[in-house]
Order: sequence, then C-alpha cells, then structure tokens
Amino acid sequence: MISMPAGITLSGQATGVSMSDNTLPEENARQSQTAPANSAPPADRNLALVAVTAQVVMVLAVGLSLYQLYTAGIAALTALVQRSIHLGAILSLTFLLKPPFKGARKDRFTIWVFLDWALVAASVYCTTYIIINLTAIFERQGDWLPGDLVVSVVGTLLVLEACRRVIGAIMTGICVVAMVYAFFGPYMPELIIHKGYSIERIATTLWLTTEGIFGLPIGVAATFVFVFVLFGAILEATGGGNFFIDLAYALTGRFSGGPAKTSVVASGFMGSISGSAVGNVVATGSFTIPMMKKVGYRPHVAGAIEAAASTGGQLMPPIMGAGAFLMAEFTNTSYLTIIKVALVPAIMYYVTVLLFVHYEAKKFGLVGQPKESLPRVWNVIKEGLHFIIPVGILIYVLVANYSPMMAGFVAVMSTLAASLAANAVRRSIGNSRLPAGDDRRDKLSAFAVREFKSVIGALEKGATSAIMVSVACAAAGIIVGMVTLTGMGLKFSSLVLELSFGIKALAILLIGGASLVLGMGLPVTASYIVLATLAGPALLDMGVPLLVAHMIVFWYSQDANVTPPVSLASFAGAGVAGANPMRTAFTSWKLAKGLYIIPIVMAYRPLLGVGKTYDLGNWQVGLTMIATTLGLVAFTSGLERFFLRRATWPETILFWLAAAGLFWPTYWTDGMGLAALVAAIVLQKVYTPRT
Repeated sequence: MISMPAGITLSGQATGVSMSDNTLPEENARQSQTAPANSAPPADRNLALVAVTAQVVMVLAVGLSLYQLYTAGIAALTALVQRSIHLGAILSLTFLLKPPFKGARKDRFTIWVFLDWALVAASVYCTTYIIINLTAIFERQGDWLPGDLVVSVVGTLLVLEACRRVIGAIMTGICVVAMVYAFFGPYMPELIIHKGYSIERIATTLWLTTEGIFGLPIGVAATFVFVFVLFGAILEATGGGNFFIDLAYALTGRFSGGPAKTSVVASGFMGSISGSAVGNVVATGSFTIPMMKKVGYRPHVAGAIEAAASTGGQLMPPIMGAGAFLMAEFTNTSYLTIIKVALVPAIMYYVTVLLFVHYEAKKFGLVGQPKESLPRVWNVIKEGLHFIIPVGILIYVLVANYSPMMAGFVAVMSTLAASLAANAVRRSIGNSRLPAGDDRRDKLSAFAVREFKSVIGALEKGATSAIMVSVACAAAGIIVGMVTLTGMGLKFSSLVLELSFGIKALAILLIGGASLVLGMGLPVTASYIVLATLAGPALLDMGVPLLVAHMIVFWYSQDANVTPPVSLASFAGAGVAGANPMRTAFTSWKLAKGLYIIPIVMAYRPLLGVGKTYDLGNWQVGLTMIATTLGLVAFTSGLERFFLRRATWPETILFWLAAAGLFWPTYWTDGMGLAALVAAIVLQKVYTPRT
C-alpha cells in the first residue's frame, strides 16, 4: 500500500496530516504507535500544489482502474500495449505518491518535486513510445535505433528508481547485480561464467520485448491481479471487510479463545483476497488484536496469531495473493485446477494455526464470549447478504471456466451493484419512517453524490493498492530477464542439486533458506517469481511434477513473513499489539509450522492429486490428506505438550512418534503413527497425572 503525499488523501482532498514518511505497511504499524494524534500541518505548505497533485493522482488512479476493468471485461489489448499503459500509470503514481527519500516534502515547491514531475513525464514518454512504435519495434528486432536504446535505458532506470522507493534498496540491488552479471559474464567465476552481453542488448531486452520488464510477471499484475486487488478495495470501501470479521466473530466467538479463532478465520477470508500478508495484518489486526488482548491473550501471542493467519491467507484460494494467476501462467495449468489443488493444503495450514490457538486458550483458561453478547449469525448474514452474493457469483464464474480476468470483472461489477442496491433499500426504508418534508430524509441528490464519491474512492484505492505488487513484478521482470538471457537458472539448479546430493527434502530446505534471504528485500510475489525461475528446475530434475514444484516454491516464498530474523508480518503484528517484535516473531514462527511441513509432504506424497489432471478422488490422495492432517494434530500437540490437558512426557513422546510416522511417506509408518496417536489420546482421557 502506498502512502499519499503530505497533505493529500485518497479522495483528492487537501488535509492537514502529513503522510510523506509512510512506507511499507509494517512501518506504518510501528509509526502509528508513536505518531501524535493531531499533528499540525506545516505552515509553509503550498495548498495549490497539494490540490493539483491530489487531483492528478485521483484522475490517474481512477482512470487506471477503469482502463483495467475495460480490458478485463470488454476488450483485451495486445500484451505490450496492455502492459505499457499499466506500467506507465503505475510509475506515474509511484513518483507522485512516494517521496525520493525520507523527509522529502511533496507539499511545497522543491527541486525534488520538480524531479518527480520530470520522472512522471519520462514514464509517460517511455511507455507511450512502445505503443506508438509497436509495429516498427516488432519489425526491427535486434536492429535497434539510437532512440530505442535511449528509451530502453531510461525506462529501465525508471523501474529501478520506482523499485527503490516502493520496495527498498535490497531488491533494487538484486536487479542491479543481475544486470551487472549479464554485462560482465566473461569475468565471472567458472561456476557462473557466460559470454556477456552489451548494454544495448541488455536494455532493449528489458524494455522492448516481453522477456524482461514487460514479461510474464508484469503481465499477470496488469491483468488478473489488478482486478482482484480492485475487488478487495471495493469490498473494503463498501463495508465487506467488517462484514467478514463480524461473521467470523459470530461463528467462533463463543468458543474457547474465540476472538483468536475469529482472527484466524477473518484473516483467512480477507487474506485470500488481499495481496499482502503485512497489509492484512495492519488492516484486520486493528480489529482482531485488541479483541484478543481484551480476553486475556498476551500481546506478543495476539500479534503472532494475526501474523500467522494473515500469512495463510496468501495460501488460500481463490486469489492466493497473486500466486494463483502466476502459477497458472508458469505451469500452463488452468486456474480452476490451481485453486482446486491449493484448497486442501491451505485448510491444513489453518487447522494447525487453530490448534495452536486452541491449546493456548486452554492452557491459560481463556474462555469464549457469552452467547448473548455475540452478534447472531443470521443477523450478520442478513445485514451483509449483499456481500455474499458477489462472492457466490465469483465462484460460479470461475467454476464455469471463464477467464480469471472476466471473473474479476464480474466480481467488481456485482459488488458495486449489490452495494448500491443495498444502500438504496436502506435509504428507502429510512425515509419511509420519517414524515414527508422532514429535514432528516435522505434526498436522492445527496444519496447519488455520496454513492458516486464512494465508488470513486474505491477505484482510486484499488489503483494505489496495486502499486506495490506491480512495481515488484516489473522489477522481478529485470531479474527473470537476466536469468533467462544468461542461463543462470540452469546454473543455480545444478548448484542446488549438487549441494542437496539429490535428496528432495534437503533441496527443499535449501530453497526455503534462499526464500528467507530473498524475503528480506522482496515482496512475496517477487520472491516466488525469482525462486520459481532459479530453483524450480532443480525440483523438476528430481522428478517433482511441475505444478507440485511451483506449489512448494510458492509456499516457501511466504516464510519471510513469519520466520525470524525477517518476520515482516510478525513485526507488523507486534506494532499493532504493542509487543516485543522478536518475541512476536518467534511465536508466529511456531504457529506457522504447517508452512514448512506441508510442502515437504507435497514432494513425497500425492497431496495435490495424481495424474496430469491432478485428480483428488484417488484413494492415495485421500489417505495422504488424512495422514497429513492427523500428523499435524500430533505435531502440534507434541510441540505444545497439550491435547485434552497438559501432556505428560510419555504422552508427548507418543505425539512426536505419531507425527513422525504419519508424515513419513510409507503406509506402514502411517499405521504405526496412527497407533501412537490413539495411544496418546487414550492416555489423555483415562489417566489423570498428579499436580
């Protein structure tokens, strides 16, 4: 999520609040703990500049959202044209919204403001150049003009600068290293040596082809991802986020540790739509974390639960952040197949988190809320029924084998229509209860203006929310382009094979370590793209099916959110909870153990289905699902030393033996593991240890 310039709101109105120092959501969470509630605006603000910038941002953002809806549901465009227009708007919004460095002012005329507007003009020119000269560019592939080279160099530099501002220096540095590696190939160590490429070849490959910046990553961001980000923004703007939280609370609030289970369920709902685990922590955590603390959860535990649950949202269909769409394109697999095979592992992950939450509540005597104090499920559904309708329509369109773009388009339009209809009904009922001529009656003109502003605000927020993922995908295109150009992917694959000695489990752990390092500077989407490019071939060489390999890589690309010392989502949760960041990080690492175990099971057993169609009806798949789920129960119980009560050491050992047997990829160990689990449960029921 990108912050607005100082004194500018998403609705294009000038305010007195400076937001120029905001960066990533996790930083926002920390800053919100210390920022003064009513800070006065600087006296030297240029109100005209603020107003003009706000209006330009609004027009650009709303225009981009409308353009994306048009191409999603009405008329598709050529790949380079589609991606160029998208990236041009995204770069322009980035330079208008994001200051060049911390403390830079955007609310008065400075050299930096003039520079930002120059960068906006350059972004428009470099992307428009492709559209105007599209045919000529296709005709002179490799025979480039001086103007082609200049535009390519400038365009690449613009993406690097946008990446530096939005993502940070680490990913920008990785992009630069990739280009330096492509140029200095002959001087590299023998293990990674290649012939090297000229600046012209590197720049034009990145900017004037679909093998670099305008490759698959930005293609996915400019099509599928954007419309679903917009869908999420419209849901939030119309109250859908609060509805799903209320529904989760009504369903789980009466159980032991109910607010924490509400957090898990609500974050699963919202995270499946959201493209950012960190953003989801800040958004839903502002409601769920105080709720957990209120009933007795320790602050670091409350923050960790929200972090683990929000991370799981990226694994949960139908959207999986941007992963479902990217994976469909990478593997040439139908989108419906992706969400079909991803559902069960995601549910297993949430089962693990819910078990940890349940055991925490039982150990510390945290009871649920009284039934009479909770909202009634039917009342919540009745109040927010119009939010369920678009979700149902979305599922139907996906199942009916329409494209994800069309599904996103239908979801957005149906949400807007349902919200408008619901608000119109409420207005009619409210007016009917007041006498004619009463000043409190909602006039049609006021209602229309209010609804129009709400739609405009949602369209604007959708575009600004998409900036991070689009910039990340554009920058990832640089890395992917250079990896492809130099053949580095094959070299990295060979290195993984060599270091793992051909053992799949060890190779997966190496990939997990690489993803953790990449996660220090890359968003999840970019991390997945890079890992899929570099490490995916190694798993394929070990006999792992294509879709399974990508699912493993995708799961491990999430680990930086909850794994110390990075733990971006955990730190965001700690900021909201007012807890110790590292303590929160280690707790979320424990809660998210399913994130590390389930991918290894995928590699050895048919958890995602069998055959080319990934059939889930096969008995082996069913047995694997049962064994893995029971193994996760045993593992969680052993780690927490709790099931029905606190476990004795013999019971704990039995839980650990059960987990090992149920995870091991043979049927006879499944039987032994099941026997050990049953023995542990029987002991829990019939034996009462001395206190």
